[in-house]
Amino acid sequence: MTDEDKKIIRTMRLEGVGYKAIATALQMSRDTIRAYCKRSGLGGQSTFLELTVQEQIEKGNACKHCLKPIKQKPKGRERKFCSDACRRKWWLEHQEARNKNDNAIYHYTCEYCEKEFTAYGNKNRKYCSHGCYIKHRFEEGNDGV
Repeated sequence: MTDEDKKIIRTMRLEGVGYKAIATALQMSRDTIRAYCKRSGLGGQSTFLELTVQEQIEKGNACKHCLKPIKQKPKGRERKFCSDACRRKWWLEHQEARNKNDNAIYHYTCEYCEKEFTAYGNKNRKYCSHGCYIKHRFEEGNDGV
């Protein structure tokens, strides 16, 4: 079974397609498909499998990044990710989804290298980078105070 076959099986199974229909489409045995699905957590007649991927994410049943099932806690905010690692990766890949306020973008000139730079949400910046800060603070002739 190739990686492409595995992707097709996963997609079809998440759409609610049965083992026999998947086996017929991929020209494999039903038991091969069933065994793979059970190993991958795609077995059974659960409502999780009957929903499309987008519906699973919207209802809070699946992680937005890796699509793994999420167990919601009875109290508190609804989870959107299965782990902190998935949350960080998703936000890193989806910068456009952040709600940035135009009033929080500040324009500065670095005190060390005199390059112009912008900073989001920090109106007290003096340096464009940590490197410029270190060079300015600890350069010769400067007592560091």
